[in-house]
Amino acid sequence: MRVERPRPDLDGGRYAPKRTVGDRVELSAEVLRDGHEVLRADLLVRPPKGSWTVHPMVNVDAETLGVRWAASVDLDRPGAWTWTVRAWADVLASWRHELHRKHDGGQDDLDSELAEGAQLLEACAARADDTDGPAIAEAAAAAADTTLPTAERVAIALHPALVDATDRHPDRSEASDLSPSRTVQVAPALARFGAWYELFPRSWGGLAGVRRRLPALAELGFDVLYLPPISPIGLTNRKGRNNTLVAGPDDPGSPWAIGDATGGHDAVHPELGTVEDLEGLVADARELGLEVALDLAIQCSADHPWLTEHPEWFQHRPDGTLKYAENPPKKYQDIYNVDFDCEDWPGLWSALRDVVLTWIDRGVRVFRVDNPHTKPLSFWEWLIAGVHKAHPEVVFLAEAFTYRAMMQELGRVGFDQGYTYFTWKQSAAELAEYVTELAGDERELFRPNFFVNTPDILTEQLQHGGPNTFVSRLVLAATLSPSYGVYSGFESFEHVAVKEGSEEYLDSEKFEARERSLDGPLLPLVAELNRIRRSQPALQHLAGTRVLATENEALLAYAKVAAGDTVLCVVLLDPDHAQEGVCIVPDDLGLPPTFEVEDRLTGERFRWQLGRNYVRLEPGSRPAHVLAVVGP
Repeated sequence: MRVERPRPDLDGGRYAPKRTVGDRVELSAEVLRDGHEVLRADLLVRPPKGSWTVHPMVNVDAETLGVRWAASVDLDRPGAWTWTVRAWADVLASWRHELHRKHDGGQDDLDSELAEGAQLLEACAARADDTDGPAIAEAAAAAADTTLPTAERVAIALHPALVDATDRHPDRSEASDLSPSRTVQVAPALARFGAWYELFPRSWGGLAGVRRRLPALAELGFDVLYLPPISPIGLTNRKGRNNTLVAGPDDPGSPWAIGDATGGHDAVHPELGTVEDLEGLVADARELGLEVALDLAIQCSADHPWLTEHPEWFQHRPDGTLKYAENPPKKYQDIYNVDFDCEDWPGLWSALRDVVLTWIDRGVRVFRVDNPHTKPLSFWEWLIAGVHKAHPEVVFLAEAFTYRAMMQELGRVGFDQGYTYFTWKQSAAELAEYVTELAGDERELFRPNFFVNTPDILTEQLQHGGPNTFVSRLVLAATLSPSYGVYSGFESFEHVAVKEGSEEYLDSEKFEARERSLDGPLLPLVAELNRIRRSQPALQHLAGTRVLATENEALLAYAKVAAGDTVLCVVLLDPDHAQEGVCIVPDDLGLPPTFEVEDRLTGERFRWQLGRNYVRLEPGSRPAHVLAVVGP
């Protein structure tokens, strides 16, 4: 007996496929054995901090003599779910099958077969409980009783009630298990679905000022409030406004230049508030259905306490100096990287883990990790596994803009989400190819987060496309990806770069405080999209996303199907002109030949059909359709 090729599976069990709380997952494996015996299989599942449960499996392709057995499990808590498959040959069922065929074939001399069955039934009676045991033993005696007519003995042996009783007490003494067992890593639903809003607290009156805006952010439908680093900022080599090398006396510096004499990564900048202010912010946010995400940036200003307390954690040149961080052509003269391979790497790694655990103790459950692809994968695998073991509710978002294989590997080693190249995918063809890639097998290891902009990413398209481009990008992000994000200023159409050819904002908040308010003209659309996302299960999942033909490259159409819900979206990519086309609905979406849709953006209803459906979209007045299938 062999149990092989489990699904879902990543790299032979080296890594755990990803799921979220509330999912129903099908777990399966192939069961193979020589001969023609009837096979059985059970799924054994152990949830986090729970006991093993047994779920009978079914042969999902029995009609084609297949060998794959499957069962489904509802995932009701975060953490590592362990599972295996136990398979065995059902000798009683095999005997019954043979007896049935021979009897139906007209064979009269079945004494030997019935004697064999009697022995099997006696053994089953010995395994059975007091409820089933006596009845099985009685059937065994009847099968062995040669004074009874053969037909009667066969009828007793094959009686459905006896079959049910014996099936409850199978002989698994020679069962084989899937080895090694497999794991599914289950994250909170927030790891799959959520709307993020990013802001710099110093532009909103510190942590207290942000706290006052929480009700408005919750009313807009955001799920995560992401704060760049809130730790003290170093003075040495502090950057000035617009990334100048010399800071003025009032320049606050970059929040990513972490650490000064008052503290390091686990401290709060005094100008923003206190640890108690942060804890109050997190608690109030959670009461409103929001989570606060903190930035985890592993780098230090020249004034960070670690440089004097643990100089061995940094790589020094032969002359004793330190090299500041670089990502050519960018230079970061105000920060130094730690040396993950230093002699005291266990002490460094433990200190970084303790930083994360400290913020978790203060209530933080979400971390946006800065440039994780520039740190060892082994470190992340160790850190995230340890955190998730104790705190499975914590979510890690990887801010990694790098090659696809590395982004996937970050997902393998534990990151729950990752930034993507969505911002730079702008044509219909680019978006179609990218979304199809993400919605395929990659979803087992990588969950995307479509940020429309970041403090570092003001694309040329946003710089020159005008407000209608902001609208289309917002609709695309909110309806294509279950998770998306907005950095403050986007809702006000901020689009001026520091210079031509740069994606840096003029007067960037990375280097100065701004006067911010939550009143941008795009916010009503943000609120409406977030309301629609929460009401349509199809928009909460990446699987089931299909790009549809439009016969017009200025229109992007796609179907989202999940949990019995179907949403058809068509988005105008031309910011200046109305465009006409079609949305071709394929016949394999499970829809009838004609059906009714409701545009969740306008409330209008239309009669659509399989095949070609006429579409006309206009900038401003009708930039997109978000069509929910509401009936036949």
